[in-house]
Amino acid sequence: MNKKATPTTRPFSGNLDAASHTRGQSLYLDDIPEYAGTLYARAFSSPVAHGRIRSLDCEAAARAEGVVRIFTWRDIPGENQVGNIVPDEPLLAEEEAHYIGQPIALAVAETAEAAEAAARQIRADIEELPAVTDAREAFRRGQLLAGSRRFEMGDVEAAFAQCKYIFEGTAHTGGQEHVYLEPQGAYALPREGKVFIHSSTQGPTQVQRAAARVLGVPMNQVEVDVTRIGGGFGGKEDQASPWAAMVALAAYILKKPVKYILSRHEDLLMTGKRHPYDSDYRIGLDEGLNILAYEATFYQNGGAAADLSPAVLERTLFHATNSYYVPNARLTAHCCRTNIAPSTAFRGFGGPQGMFVIEAAIHHAARSLKVDAADIQQKNLLEDGHVFPYGQVVRDSEARRCWMENIKRNDIAALRDEVRQYNASHQFSKKGLHLMPVCFGISFTNTMMNHARALVHVYSDGSVGISTGAVEMGQGANTKMVQVAAREFGLRLEQVRIETTNTTRVANTSPSAASATSDLNGKALQDACGQVRERLFGLVREALGLSREDTIGLRDNTVRVNGEEQDMSWQQLIQLAFSRRINLSAKGHYATPEIHFDKTTEKGHPFAYHVYGTAALLCTVDCLRGIYSFDAAHIVHDFGSSMNEGVDLGQVEGGLAQGMGWMTMEDLQHSPEGRLLSRTLSNYKIPDLYSVPAEVTVHFLGSEGSERAIYKSKTTGEPPLMYGIGAYFALYGAILAFNPEAPRLYHAPMTPERVLGLLYGEKMRGNAG
Repeated sequence: MNKKATPTTRPFSGNLDAASHTRGQSLYLDDIPEYAGTLYARAFSSPVAHGRIRSLDCEAAARAEGVVRIFTWRDIPGENQVGNIVPDEPLLAEEEAHYIGQPIALAVAETAEAAEAAARQIRADIEELPAVTDAREAFRRGQLLAGSRRFEMGDVEAAFAQCKYIFEGTAHTGGQEHVYLEPQGAYALPREGKVFIHSSTQGPTQVQRAAARVLGVPMNQVEVDVTRIGGGFGGKEDQASPWAAMVALAAYILKKPVKYILSRHEDLLMTGKRHPYDSDYRIGLDEGLNILAYEATFYQNGGAAADLSPAVLERTLFHATNSYYVPNARLTAHCCRTNIAPSTAFRGFGGPQGMFVIEAAIHHAARSLKVDAADIQQKNLLEDGHVFPYGQVVRDSEARRCWMENIKRNDIAALRDEVRQYNASHQFSKKGLHLMPVCFGISFTNTMMNHARALVHVYSDGSVGISTGAVEMGQGANTKMVQVAAREFGLRLEQVRIETTNTTRVANTSPSAASATSDLNGKALQDACGQVRERLFGLVREALGLSREDTIGLRDNTVRVNGEEQDMSWQQLIQLAFSRRINLSAKGHYATPEIHFDKTTEKGHPFAYHVYGTAALLCTVDCLRGIYSFDAAHIVHDFGSSMNEGVDLGQVEGGLAQGMGWMTMEDLQHSPEGRLLSRTLSNYKIPDLYSVPAEVTVHFLGSEGSERAIYKSKTTGEPPLMYGIGAYFALYGAILAFNPEAPRLYHAPMTPERVLGLLYGEKMRGNAG
């Protein structure tokens, strides 16, 4: 048999969309030319967090100028339901409202202004009911969105009995707003026998499924198309569905195109955020600082509907021990129902919340024992042969290598000396340094979602068109898919065109999420290209009279035999194949092998591979004002064999900034009545150029990579965000340098207000003691 073509095209570094982005030529949802007669929608939402809807008065709104129709749940021809994992989320509220911002009615008008004015004229008589916004309180009341889960390994209580040191406490991590550049939105067009939806979504198939459910039609009567989206970070994985279903409903009934793009204020008010968590921990160590036992209980604030909370909760448990071997662990998680907007996916998908708690426990232990947290961290790093609490055996661990490489490359010992000298000579300015290791599993934890398909056409002139299930949202997915096709056929990147992500061309897709997009879709595309290539190789073998032992390849637009260039170009080969009526199209499929997980035993092998890394973060705190800056972040990251260093580097830098924002400044708050207090970008701060470290260095570890990754190029989407957790503990180090008796507080984010309280011993809200 012929050997597969060896990748020969020189690696490209960068994003193919960069030029069109810079020129303002890239098309997003609101750039799509509108059809004549397009109508515009606007939702009327609940003004209270919990209440019984007594009546809804839409008469004045319906009579307003330019208004075409007001829709309520009674107008839905199918099922009033957009819940994915759990069917508990109506598209439009019926008898009760469960959070401020929950859609109750939809105004459709001839202009966006008229739709907005109509929505303001709708009146609802709502009997207010008690609201719950705290996860622990919801748990006490028995308000759960899904069943609780527990991962357990070893004999936890016997191990604690053997520990010399035991520490316990609580931790809190707040929510986080996605603040994608492009708000949620969709544009629906009635077509013969179907509804066509342009959607700003990470999950076209989920939008298709939800819209079909609401309309009461089969999925083949709904087509969803995505050119690209202006950022997602998980916020458009499940929560793009309601807005698409709304415009689909209106377009289906009115037989007119209908468009709805949320304003920034609407998006902040009505959409879900990263899950806030309250957690309890207990950690036990022996005299040599080995972690013998660890117990954690997580109270997840899932909001008013399940959304993706059960899956997020599961990934929290999967990552609750981070990069450490814990032979005896008991990890419990509760999915709590509260009266805030349904919490949803966000980069890291529950993993960061779990990691923060064990880092807090280690910090607690280190402070009490008067040792550096790094001593405990380094002592317990994962090695091959160790077992995760969920049963998967560690293979190809790069945890210790990343750690040691960072210490050596960045001379951490010298940095620590500099910090000590600085702190000794500055009374009201202190520095802190912290190392943050990361171990992140790659795959959808729901095994059935780990599959993808791709379509490839080689046209008769030699140009190539590809379609995959990957959604481009700024992460470079399109660029990597083009690279795959070019590499498989030995072409230049400009000879390959990637089409929009479309549910008719590529059906039953998993969302672009879980850091699995490039691997799943890239390998499906590799399979499709391979099918076409093997047909071409058969033709080459016949045309050139080659034996079965001869090796055929494609490189630089020419055919190679045994590495030697032949007098046959790519274009000549394709023309010959076309004349011989050879199929130049293929549909590829890929399903991740080996992975499995049994939820009855909470054991299995859920991940294709793990990504490792270590970050060292250095900060300076102004001890008079509580403000701070970050001097440096030095990262050693396990990229595997990167297929695009420019894109991968950008992912690491962006993930770091987003993680630092979550840990330091993004203080998402709700009032006890369920009102979002940080509902504008004037009082909800996100990182800017001045918030990131003055110096960021990223070292490519140079590991071999994993066969489960496309070309052994490990994914970079989510793991870098967790480096930001180190920012919290770097700040804590600087605080303790100023006030060694500062309260013990593991309550993120570490805002300047919180810093100031710790500097001067104030008992602030959270775990102080």
